[in-house]
This record gives sequence, structure tokens and C-alpha cells, in this order.
Amino acid sequence: MFRSLRFALSWFAPTKDALFNLSIPWHYRWRLLALQPFAFLTYSIKYLPYAFSKRYSVIEIPTRGRHTVRAIVFQPPHRRQDQLCPLHLDFHGGAFLGGLAEYDAPFCELLSDRAGAVVISAQYRYTPANVYPCAHEDAEDVIEWVLKNARPVFNADPDCFTVSGSSVGGNLMLVAGTRAKAAVGICVPVDFRIPPWKKPKPENFPKQDPSSFLMPLFDAYAGPVRDRTQDDFRLNPILRDVDELPRHILLIVAGIDILAHEELTFLERIRNDRRARGQDGQRRFHALVFDKGFHGWLELPSSLVNNKADQNKAYEAAIDLIMETHRSLQDAALGGT
Repeated sequence: MFRSLRFALSWFAPTKDALFNLSIPWHYRWRLLALQPFAFLTYSIKYLPYAFSKRYSVIEIPTRGRHTVRAIVFQPPHRRQDQLCPLHLDFHGGAFLGGLAEYDAPFCELLSDRAGAVVISAQYRYTPANVYPCAHEDAEDVIEWVLKNARPVFNADPDCFTVSGSSVGGNLMLVAGTRAKAAVGICVPVDFRIPPWKKPKPENFPKQDPSSFLMPLFDAYAGPVRDRTQDDFRLNPILRDVDELPRHILLIVAGIDILAHEELTFLERIRNDRRARGQDGQRRFHALVFDKGFHGWLELPSSLVNNKADQNKAYEAAIDLIMETHRSLQDAALGGT
């Protein structure tokens, strides 16, 4: 009962923080009030289709603090009782401002069905009440707990572990490092050294950005600590050594997105590092660019985007990489027995 009440109240977190958290500066608080209707609408669109579904279970994951993290778990249908399944973890987007584990539920459900994997989608603490490194610490704790409990709780293989994430969730997924054998990121910010209003805009980016009044909120997680995190590869994966990244990475890039430049720069830097070390071709680091895509387009219902073909193509590419990785790991494990 308490967990259900806490979940319901979380839908109104922007209003609660704006009205009652006086430690948050006013220039954030009035924007949180403006954000509340959009948050409620998005939560409804994402959660209500699953409200009465038995397709997933809800768990609470402990962290190093006193709080727990809400997550949903998709078990593969028709699995044998003794079957050790691949393990996949997803982090949703939301600009570090909010969101639900259900944001990526359609992808997680499809992946579990197709790959026969245990798929977990996890939340984390949100800004501006919580600034860096709160969400990253939550992500680290979730990864540690999921891997530790893969076999005893989920009957899943921690050595066959992959990750995914949308928007800031794609940034969080990379804290898994080499423990994740493959990673799929959608519209991923990999460079928080630059505030959002200074990021290079694509030529086809709208001259009037309807979300411009929210820009200070979009920087509320990293902005307050930017001066001391310029060299922090956890917040800025663009700085991370290639040998500390998942073995395979696919970035799904929206052409109409201020993040497109840094995503492609990130991948080019990785490829150059691999070539310089004579390791080119051993790992897959690639991008799939959708020129008509905008930030968040893949998470919206296809009826709102009117671009179902591209959405299907993106999902297929993501699932193909994850399934190929699972198969190669399982084959390698069988070959070693």
C-alpha cells in the first residue's frame, strides 16, 4: 500500500519540489510548475497501457543510501524453469528531471519476448532536488545489485549482460563499463562539459525551440557541478578510455537533435583510438542516424510521430545487436564447457 502511494505521489514530484523544497532556487521552481502538466501527460501515456498488465513485476532495489530504486522486470514468456537466461538492464530518459521505468516498457517487453532475456528497467533520483552524482550512484548501485542477484533472484546469467538507455539513461548505462558486453543508446548526451544552449544545432533544427524556457532545468543536474567535473568521464563518457567501455556500442542518433554532434564525435574518437592501437575491427562501435528524428521521437507512440518505419528500423537494429551479443556469449560459454 505504501509503495503504491509513493508511486502515485511521484507523478506530482515537480509540483512538490517547486512548492515545498525551498533549497531549490526560484528560477528552477517556477519552471518545475510549468513542467508538471507535461510530466503528468507523459506519465499517463507511458504507464496507463500497462496499468493492468501482468507482463512485468515491480521490485525495489536497495542503494548505498536509505532510499530504494523502483524497477520493473520482464521475464521471458514460456521459459523453462531451469533455463538460465541472458540479462539486460535499461535506464529511461527524462533529462534527469523525472520519468518512469515504463518509459521504455515497449522496447523492454519486445526484447524480452524476442531475445528470451530477463529485462529490467530501472529508475533513479531526479534533479533539481538531486544533482550529480546522485543518479549515477543509483545507476551503479542498480548494476551491482542486478549482477549480484542475477542467478539467485532472476535465474539469469550475469556473464551475458547487456544494457540500453534513452537520453540521459544512455549516459547512465555507460557506468556499467566492460561488465556490459553490448550497449544501445538512444539520443545520448555524452558531454556535459557544455551547457545545452551552447551545443551545436543541426541545420534543420527549429529556429524557435518550444522547450527553450526549460533549458535551465535541463542543466540542473550537471550545471551546479560543471566547474569541478570537466575531467569526469562518468558524467562525460566522451572522455572515457575505449577499453573501459562495453565491447559493442550502437547509438541511435536523431538528426534534429543538439546531441547529434557529440554522439558522432564520441564514436569517431573511439574508432580513431581503436585504429591507433591496432585493434580496429575487433569491436563494433557504430551509429544509426535518422535525419527526420528529434529528441525523444523513438519513445513516443508511433501514432504521434507518424514515422513507424523508422521506429521499427531503430528497434530492430537495437534488438539485433543485443541478440547477436547474447548468442556469441552463449556459444563461447558452451565451447568452453
